[in-house]
Amino acid sequence: MELRDIEYFAVVAEHGHLGRAAESLELSQPALSKSLRRLEQAMGAKLVKRTAKGVELTAAGTALLSHVRRLRLALGDVAHEVADIGQGRAGQLRVGANQFALDYLLPAVCGALLKDAPKLTLKVTGGGSDVLVTALRNGQLDLYIGFIPSAPEGLVQELLMTDEFVVYASAKHRLARLKRVTIADLALERWVLGAANVPDWRWLHRVFEDNGLAPPQIMMETSATTLRLHAVASSELLGFAPRRFVLRAAARLGVVELPVKGVAWPCRHAVGYRKDAYASPAARRFIEILKTTAKEIAEERREA
Repeated sequence: MELRDIEYFAVVAEHGHLGRAAESLELSQPALSKSLRRLEQAMGAKLVKRTAKGVELTAAGTALLSHVRRLRLALGDVAHEVADIGQGRAGQLRVGANQFALDYLLPAVCGALLKDAPKLTLKVTGGGSDVLVTALRNGQLDLYIGFIPSAPEGLVQELLMTDEFVVYASAKHRLARLKRVTIADLALERWVLGAANVPDWRWLHRVFEDNGLAPPQIMMETSATTLRLHAVASSELLGFAPRRFVLRAAARLGVVELPVKGVAWPCRHAVGYRKDAYASPAARRFIEILKTTAKEIAEERREA
């Protein structure tokens, strides 16, 4: 069995057509057909069947394709490891991060890492935790940093810090003058929230539902937490964000946490990676620096 034949099979499965697959591989169709027959002989099973529109995978072909996807990820890990052995800490590290990490963790972390590994190419992608986890599973990221309620299957998480999502408003908002705010008070207000169906969004909607209230009136939706903070600071809208965001923005933007019980969502900020995946020296060093920086931020809050 040749790796080349397995790769050609994966391209055929992707296109569902021998002609288009051969064209994308820059092969003749007879050569591609010969490769498929060779793989089928090695596997002892028919992998594709011809149809009026092209080809379809057989049950055996579908089973093989699921293993091919894992094989591609494994080969990518091997390539990373060989590059690190040959070039030290050179190579590429792909990191996905949520807004908190982008604003408060990564500036210090990236500076220290690039000083430690000057030949390293660092690619940072922003996004919500759900999107980052999917990208990590697909092999598009090496690490992700985000708020995760529980460890997703097949991934490893290392805790960085704990926090709570809290309700906040402009210091000039009428609710900011109250010593106690009820959930019923919140139901009368309008909100700026993050992307729909992310964990904190679902939590807030569930709190309203459990108290027999209509869903929050969302007037603005954006995954950019900093933008939400500015929108709340300059309007009558309410927001829902990690307490650390609110505390850091309090003096600068004039926002305050509202004294409301039963709404805060406890969350964990973690760095995650695929279980059993190869961890390059750069990735391990990145995690070390990340943990140190997170600890410094946590201690900074306790002193405040």
